Amino acid sequence: MLLLSSVVFLGAAALINGLTLRLAPLALACVFLYSVTKRFTAFTHFFLGIALGISPVGAWIAQTGQIDLAPIVLGAGVVCWVAGFDLIYATQDYDFDRRENLHSLAVRMGIARSLRLAQLLHAAMFVALVGFGFVAKLGWLYFSVMPFVLAALFFEHRSASRLDISGINRAFFQSNAVVSALFLIAVCLDRLV
Repeated sequence: MLLLSSVVFLGAAALINGLTLRLAPLALACVFLYSVTKRFTAFTHFFLGIALGISPVGAWIAQTGQIDLAPIVLGAGVVCWVAGFDLIYATQDYDFDRRENLHSLAVRMGIARSLRLAQLLHAAMFVALVGFGFVAKLGWLYFSVMPFVLAALFFEHRSASRLDISGINRAFFQSNAVVSALFLIAVCLDRLV
């Protein structure tokens, strides 16, 4: 199934444009590599971020046939966002990861420092979203939604700081759903209104 889906993915990339086809193996490698990274590196959270962060760049390339700054800035924001929320979620796996000799930053740095790093990553993500707005020449409607994104991120970290299952799940699932929905609304409002 894995081989078949890879062939279909490469075939679809070939139908889009030449650059998409040339970069498709790199995208596959990122996705495949992530699933085994906990076996050899504590930076698995960043590999997941990269696996998802290439999505806006790939979508841009598929649409335009070229690489531009705007999707790279957005992709960097996605890397920081995903690595940050995966760090929060990894605090639940702390005991299991230690017992099984799996690598994660939560095990390497401890839970408190991991949560602080997640805050820094989400701050960088917010800066990247603002930067994306400028680079993509988005207007005041986009920027007017950004304080709500910041509030959702603040709520996420406040919920995660309680270190209970319900707080972490609320931070991971609800806050991230709100952040992504707000970003979509911000871009759509800016482009459609």
